[in-house]
Amino acid sequence: MKQTSVILLILFFLFASLFISSIDALSNMKATMTINGFQEGESGGGPAECDGKYHSDNTLIVALSSQWYNHGKRCFKSINIHYKDKSVKATVVDECDSSRGCKNNIVDASKAVWKALQVPKKEWGLTQVTWSDA
Repeated sequence: MKQTSVILLILFFLFASLFISSIDALSNMKATMTINGFQEGESGGGPAECDGKYHSDNTLIVALSSQWYNHGKRCFKSINIHYKDKSVKATVVDECDSSRGCKNNIVDASKAVWKALQVPKKEWGLTQVTWSDA
């Protein structure tokens, strides 16, 4: 009986450690940042999923891959995007639809985000970042 209790206690701490480390991993997700136009007629396609409207490229906004967008649960929530030693807070307004070819690790950002992070123009289009909920 004593052995069973010890084994159960060890298993509990093992699962608790795994759970805590998975929460920590969710707070700093690796992603590929792409550039998106959120204004009418631009590369982003139609209006944003969160509100059915177009948005200015001069605002700090993003579209997230479907898994991160999570059926709209992140709509109008802020995320922190980290690039090298810079960080910026942006608002989620759209989905980068994974069923339509968007990869599962995309933060599709407005020009304002790229500028705020001071990404060199030669890297505009695709660059590696990390992000977390703000």
